[in-house]
Amino acid sequence: MKKLINTPGEEVREMLEGMVLAFPEILRLDPDWNNVYRRYKKPSYKVALVSGGGSGHEPAHAGYVGYGMLDGACAGFTYTSPTVPQIQAAIREVATDAGVLVVIKNYAGDVMNFRTAAELAASEGIKTDYVIVNDDVSIIEKEKRRGTTITVFVHKIAGAAAEEGWSLEEVKRVAQKVVDNGRDLGVALTPCIVPAAGKPTFELGPDEIEFGIGIHGEAGVKRMKYMPSKELAKMMVDKIVEDLKLEKGEEIALVAQGTGGTPYMEKFLFYRDVRKYVESLGLKVFTSWIGEFMTSLEMQGGRVAILRLDEELKRLLMAPATTIAIKVPPPIVVT
Repeated sequence: MKKLINTPGEEVREMLEGMVLAFPEILRLDPDWNNVYRRYKKPSYKVALVSGGGSGHEPAHAGYVGYGMLDGACAGFTYTSPTVPQIQAAIREVATDAGVLVVIKNYAGDVMNFRTAAELAASEGIKTDYVIVNDDVSIIEKEKRRGTTITVFVHKIAGAAAEEGWSLEEVKRVAQKVVDNGRDLGVALTPCIVPAAGKPTFELGPDEIEFGIGIHGEAGVKRMKYMPSKELAKMMVDKIVEDLKLEKGEEIALVAQGTGGTPYMEKFLFYRDVRKYVESLGLKVFTSWIGEFMTSLEMQGGRVAILRLDEELKRLLMAPATTIAIKVPPPIVVT
């Protein structure tokens, strides 16, 4: 194993220290926990947002802390959920009179720890609620679907609603609307290596891929023979479109991303194939995100995510935001 780290087990804290050193105008680091907060706390009448999970998915989740998105992110050890006390500390730190919405990805450890922390915060008198993201369409049973890329859209859209002063109930409503209208699917070409383990999380032959991967370096729902990007794009889009029951003429937000170690040449090529096929189905792409948003260390592969849009979601998605990973400038007003 060769990685740009010092001591396995210390990479999360040192990564967060590096992020805060690089972007002190956006972030501040909790001295007691691996939590990152907005540099300046929100006013009391605005809802705060907290999310997080195991590390290794960068820029998620600390990369989405800032104006228009998250107020706090809890970083667990690599591929390990943050602890209940750690999450409690984050909720207490960012809490406002308007309340706190906790965004949880649908993994057993995250659901147990974040939901418990939210309930404990509520018992302390902090107005708290949560939403669970389960967008991974590779799993048939909806209640078992993992939380993946659509989580970032929840951060962006719910964060915009919170900045506008919406109530906790309304921020949760629009967050759930994103979950209900978004789906994601991932494919791995190579495994990744968790620093503490020092070896690949699974083995793949030179002509094999893993279809339907999560984000924790695990194998997919099935192993397949390698296929060209065009064929893979069609297979992935078809599964998402079928599950969302998207119809010709609907508007979508489209994400084509790598999984941590995918070169930009391949990301843009893959996006081209996804975009051309989506348009051949009569869907209208309102906006596209190409890059790295919810990754799995150095794993090579790709993810496709689609969010069905209406006028409310379009406006909030394009609202201003300033984070490390997402920057949306305010609109230019011509007078």
